Amino acid sequence: MGNDGVEQVLIEEKSYTRILTMNRPRQLNALSFQMIMELRKHFSNCEENPEVKLLIVKGKGRAFCAGGDVAAVVHSVNKGHWIQGAKFFWNEYTLNYIIATYSKPQVSILDGIVMGGGAGISVHGRFRVATENTVFAMPETALGLFPDVGASYFLSRLPGFFGEFVGLTGVRLDGPEMLACGLATHFVPSLRLNALVESLTKVEISDPFAVCAIIDKYSQQAPLKNSAYNSLGDAHVLLSKQLAKEIRPECRGPLKALPSPSGPFGVVIHLPSSRDHLF
Repeated sequence: MGNDGVEQVLIEEKSYTRILTMNRPRQLNALSFQMIMELRKHFSNCEENPEVKLLIVKGKGRAFCAGGDVAAVVHSVNKGHWIQGAKFFWNEYTLNYIIATYSKPQVSILDGIVMGGGAGISVHGRFRVATENTVFAMPETALGLFPDVGASYFLSRLPGFFGEFVGLTGVRLDGPEMLACGLATHFVPSLRLNALVESLTKVEISDPFAVCAIIDKYSQQAPLKNSAYNSLGDAHVLLSKQLAKEIRPECRGPLKALPSPSGPFGVVIHLPSSRDHLF
């Protein structure tokens, strides 16, 4: 699944910092099995190496990561190799866990598309830097699925019921919206990213406060214009129900973005999953 002999994750050593660049630009850096395994290897090696104090993760081209390469998984399953699909998701979710429990600071540069699996390898990390080019979404319900990669955890921690709104509708968020709701920790204009990365490579200790102070110097507040985040009040009214079956009819009006292919499946799975992770 996606093993084409080319390094799909490039690693650059700069003093005590390691820069990991996902290298499938034509596929918008979609997570192949090979890429997942390379990321696991690099994360593990860097955590065990005392010379590494900080990881920076970014994507080559116009995407950070557009999600998992589901087409390759479906192709394998259709050929009867269903175990390949199981291995893909097991390793992807294990990578999410490694990132969520990582002992060293990780900075994800979200200068482009961040969807599905791309959220899983960034939002669980310590720092997420959005830009004016960022486009974030959890589009799984449009495929008849539900948000995975730990989304029931991080979406449930957004203000009010906004996380449920994002998970149910697959609405696209820009950089300022990600910062406002907490999916991003910082907003940095793309023209300042090179300078930011250069400053981060001067880090000599694994101190998240020192890393945060550096990012703060380059970050700024960005205005919310025609933002989905302004629908927070509507989302609260419509989603403050106890059961998914009580919510679905009311979503047809204000929540017109709710994708129809999901049917009740994505709603029934996502809502209890998200609410169970509030506690």
